[in-house]
Amino acid sequence: MTRSLIDKYNVAGPRYTSYPPVPFWNTTAFSLRGWKQRLTTAFANSNYSDGISVYIHLPFCESLCTFCGCNKRITRNHSVEEPYIDALLEEWETYCIWLPERPRIAELHLGGGTPSFFAPAELRRLLTGIFRWADVAETIDFGWEGHPNNTTRAHLQTLYDFGFRRVSFGVQDYDPVVQRAIHRHQPFANVERVTRWAREIGYTSVSHDLVFGLPFQQISSIQETIAQTRLLQPERIAFYSYAHVPWVKGTGQRGFADNDLPTAGQKRALYETGRALLEAGGYTEIGMDHFALPHDSLYKASERGRLHRNFMGYTTTRTDVLIGLGVSAISDIGTAFMQNEKDLGTYQQRVFSGQMPVLRGHLLTDDDTLVRRLILDIMCRFRTSWSISDWTDDEWDRLTPRLDELVADGLIDYDETTLWVRPEGRPFVRTICMVFDRYLATQSGSPQRLFSGTV
Repeated sequence: MTRSLIDKYNVAGPRYTSYPPVPFWNTTAFSLRGWKQRLTTAFANSNYSDGISVYIHLPFCESLCTFCGCNKRITRNHSVEEPYIDALLEEWETYCIWLPERPRIAELHLGGGTPSFFAPAELRRLLTGIFRWADVAETIDFGWEGHPNNTTRAHLQTLYDFGFRRVSFGVQDYDPVVQRAIHRHQPFANVERVTRWAREIGYTSVSHDLVFGLPFQQISSIQETIAQTRLLQPERIAFYSYAHVPWVKGTGQRGFADNDLPTAGQKRALYETGRALLEAGGYTEIGMDHFALPHDSLYKASERGRLHRNFMGYTTTRTDVLIGLGVSAISDIGTAFMQNEKDLGTYQQRVFSGQMPVLRGHLLTDDDTLVRRLILDIMCRFRTSWSISDWTDDEWDRLTPRLDELVADGLIDYDETTLWVRPEGRPFVRTICMVFDRYLATQSGSPQRLFSGTV
């Protein structure tokens, strides 16, 4: 990959966990009443046996990792667990009263923050409350995120007993210099221990999260981190690009200087090194930033063209309704998005006063639905297609020069109705998606202060 391509395409752009991206949501046209109507319609029109998805945000962490862009609350006071779970269960009860039938849960994910911050007994109380109002679908995919330093065997066993078979551990990088810079101190022995426990208990998919582009990161640290990761053979590996957006995320990403970060070219070299080592270890790149071994369900879903992507990341399950519970959680019902209050105190106050803790939302238009499908296809299958009638002549005239430029740079091929991402284009998949983004096309200003760099 030439330096000129990296320089050319290293622009600020969305990660496309939703389309339109959150900064472009039309919040003025959104209402709780409209959201409720679309939610109940989506639920009623869905295949009941397929079930719904539920994401639960557990925001607490005992210490701050300075690379983190998640919505979190730093505390060592574990008395916060009980009232927060009370709020989650009240919010869930409200949803279940709204829905026309008792829901069946096919996909369930606990994210954060640090879910393993919570005591196993509190997690058991949470899930017992969730399933008091819902049933388990015939085919399920339940996963959660654990911190290697505080995940216990009791955590793993408790969630396994509720049907969880996937667990993801945040590793980031084993280099002590990098760990010190990002305030993430964890030895290999801790990761090895929790990985072994998960497999002894019966988890069928263990994932390790790695990050490239961190401060002081070198080729040697990526090589060593991948080597140690391969010793444990996690079924999945998320190899994320560090998103440096301190103006959005606040002081948490100011624990190091900007010049401590690798340049765009160095960052891309870190990725290429990691990808080559992962592929040499038997992993296949199945989507942006994600790798899997051939026996894992994520790999199989990719091979069958059934991979999906939502606010929980890449999934094997595609449901018509995704309900997000907890502070800052986002729900997705296909025709609308809704995000909860991002401030913890406000979230809990509103729930305990009997209100739905809505912060903002967006009702999708027909144009949104079309572009969303195109972007999901590119993200999940590295190809997409459309009808000629989907574009006006003016739109097509604006699209073709940008597509031709991507062809000339060796990143894609396309014809009048189909686009294919070349292997060389996969590192630039966010940039390719941006070509179809109608909101970016109408932006008069720069997206630089909204998004991280795409390379």
